[in-house]
Amino acid sequence: MPRIAYVNGRYVPHARAMVHVEDRGYQFADAVYEVCEVARGYVIDMTRHLDRLDRSLRELRIAWPMHRSALQTVLREVIRRNGIVNGMVYLQVSRGVAPRDHVFPPASVKPAMVVTAKCIDPAAAARRAANGVKIITVPESRWERVDIKTVGLLPNALAKQKAKEEGAQEAWFVDPDGTVKEGGSTNAWIVTPEGRLVTRPADFGILRGVTRATVMDVAGKLGLTVEERPFSVEEAKAAREAFITSATSLVMPVVEIDGRPVANGHPGTVCLTLREAFFDVAEKTVA
Repeated sequence: MPRIAYVNGRYVPHARAMVHVEDRGYQFADAVYEVCEVARGYVIDMTRHLDRLDRSLRELRIAWPMHRSALQTVLREVIRRNGIVNGMVYLQVSRGVAPRDHVFPPASVKPAMVVTAKCIDPAAAARRAANGVKIITVPESRWERVDIKTVGLLPNALAKQKAKEEGAQEAWFVDPDGTVKEGGSTNAWIVTPEGRLVTRPADFGILRGVTRATVMDVAGKLGLTVEERPFSVEEAKAAREAFITSATSLVMPVVEIDGRPVANGHPGTVCLTLREAFFDVAEKTVA
């Protein structure tokens, strides 16, 4: 089945999907985005994703490209036209197309929106979770407002490329005081020797991960304690377990940090239990 994209009001073949050369997302990274998991024919946590989109748009003073219910319809239609049962749907909203100028264009300039979708093999993801992933740490190099889900991801791309070159799958940004912020595209977690889940508070220092929030719901259902506090790289290396969360990786075990095994170097039972229970607890919207 040929891929289909939505571009500013039109469904077009993915190979011919284009945006204007003066789209502010392209020239200034003046745009925000969301990525939703599609699992077993459902969009996962759509409400939380659209709530976060609303916050990102408000923080950057970008108008909604259309009514929220209309956007939900577009998301479902892109999923349908691409035949996605398990995969992801990506949406991006920029401030629009206008002659290049750092200041905002007039209010008459409408936001631009694109939506794409692709299949993901759940069996491959399960195999990855069974093996776990390796992490490296890098100094924090991003702007302070990483709580806004903008497309300005160059530091993230550089960090993830460094991880790849070192045989790892993710990089954790670390503050000068040695505390872990988050990954290039994931939130960071550890499990203490006592079995408590720890993740950094979602203030202005990290992205308010949707999957992160749902994992807290899952933990509550399982009777696990969650502590929102900073943790150091050294604490992570000495943890009982470590894992990352995102819409594309869900709950993914971390088995090595900077070349040092976490615990016995294998995925932990807490992480795998959270992963197994995630679908049943998450919000599910028929695609």
